Amino acid sequence: MPLFQNATFHISAHKLSDLPPPAGIEVAFAGRSNAGKSSALNTLANHNRLAFVSKQPGRTQLINFFTLGNDRFLVDLPGYGYAKVPEALRKHWQLTLANYLSHRPSIGGLVLVMDSRHPLTPLDRQMLDWYSPSGKPIHVLLTKSDKLSRQAGTQVLRDVKKELETHWGNTSVQLFSSLKKQGVEEAESVIGKWLFAAEDDVPDTVA
Repeated sequence: MPLFQNATFHISAHKLSDLPPPAGIEVAFAGRSNAGKSSALNTLANHNRLAFVSKQPGRTQLINFFTLGNDRFLVDLPGYGYAKVPEALRKHWQLTLANYLSHRPSIGGLVLVMDSRHPLTPLDRQMLDWYSPSGKPIHVLLTKSDKLSRQAGTQVLRDVKKELETHWGNTSVQLFSSLKKQGVEEAESVIGKWLFAAEDDVPDTVA
């Protein structure tokens, strides 16, 4: 059974004051609009409609919490970088995301979702700059890897890994395809260790 099979919707927040108390452990998912963040969440949870997927970028306008039970949460953050979002809303989310990633004590790790064909955009680097001073781990999912040849995917993985290690540290990276269900076990292993590191009874898929 997938590690996140039992994930269910918990709460949505428009601003930081709407967030639930910082109890337990949260794994935050962030990514540029249309990078495949919601699809990745759905694939990991083996659930077609856990996170809303739209062909129109910029539709995730709230911080959405999904509970796994025992104060463990997956947190879907608003996609960033969509040009047609009104300026006031873009500034609101920029400030909200920066504060959430910089100051939320219950975050156990950040999953940063990037389109493998266009990784490490300036906004991706900004997210890394906001979060990396926390010293907490970052795992990059290079999504839509099925769109790349094996050789191209290997090269992208190597290049991104090198830049992450050089500039931010405490990072890991993998290729991922929601369409082909590729990279699911690797992602589960990394994220599961963040969520259940303090427990003696770690699920088998994490071991």
